[in-house]
Amino acid sequence: MTRYHISFAGAGRVASSLCTALYQAGHTIDTVVSEKGLSARKLASLCNAEWSDELIFPASTRIIIVSVPDHKLTGVLEEIRYSEGTLIAHTAGSFGLDVFPETITDRGVLYPLQTFSPGRKIDFSGLPFIIESDLKQSEQTLTEIALSLGGKTHFMGVEMRRKLHLAAVFVCNFTNHMFTSGKEIADKSGISFDIFKHLIMETVSKALAEGPERSQTGPAVRNDRNTIEKHLELLSDSPGLKELYATITESIMKYYKKDQRG
Repeated sequence: MTRYHISFAGAGRVASSLCTALYQAGHTIDTVVSEKGLSARKLASLCNAEWSDELIFPASTRIIIVSVPDHKLTGVLEEIRYSEGTLIAHTAGSFGLDVFPETITDRGVLYPLQTFSPGRKIDFSGLPFIIESDLKQSEQTLTEIALSLGGKTHFMGVEMRRKLHLAAVFVCNFTNHMFTSGKEIADKSGISFDIFKHLIMETVSKALAEGPERSQTGPAVRNDRNTIEKHLELLSDSPGLKELYATITESIMKYYKKDQRG
């Protein structure tokens, strides 16, 4: 497996996880560029790299991974300065190759399908990496980077990747918000969220094993109006949660009513 000289534009959650993992996999990290001096300096130090707050990269760098917030991506790509022969790839799930300025011809996407949080070590083994490039050699380079981390590669254009990103919001972000809402209800009653650990684990395990559409339980799928009304009454002092409960309940009931009609 080829080991590359890699630099990063960005030092946030995704950049930090990728940077440290690639360094540990044997790649050389040349430079970490970020306006956030303290966190970026720390990341650079961990990966034996240089830190800079200017988007100027050394000639030794073969790949620049741009991992910045979506609203900054266009500006960073327009300002970046690099040597000829450098591949530039971003990690955004909902942007394609058209976000690059015309001056960047060796370009690609390296999107890890995972949730990243500070202080959480990510296991990249088997992790899906969504790859896109209009150059075969660059596609191969990005594939080698993903495989060096133990990841699995998938090739998608921007429209398919945007739909994937949308689905991921439901699967991850909305699900986590439901955990937060459940914790809020439990907290008000003096119930520890830890009591739900086995329930959460079995819910996820069953959805993966059998399919989520075949794993639904609860009063909504049973059309148990009596229990639903009691739950809504308990939420009378929390109008936001009451509205959320009613909306999700209605959505579940409609889904399974439609399914039963065939």
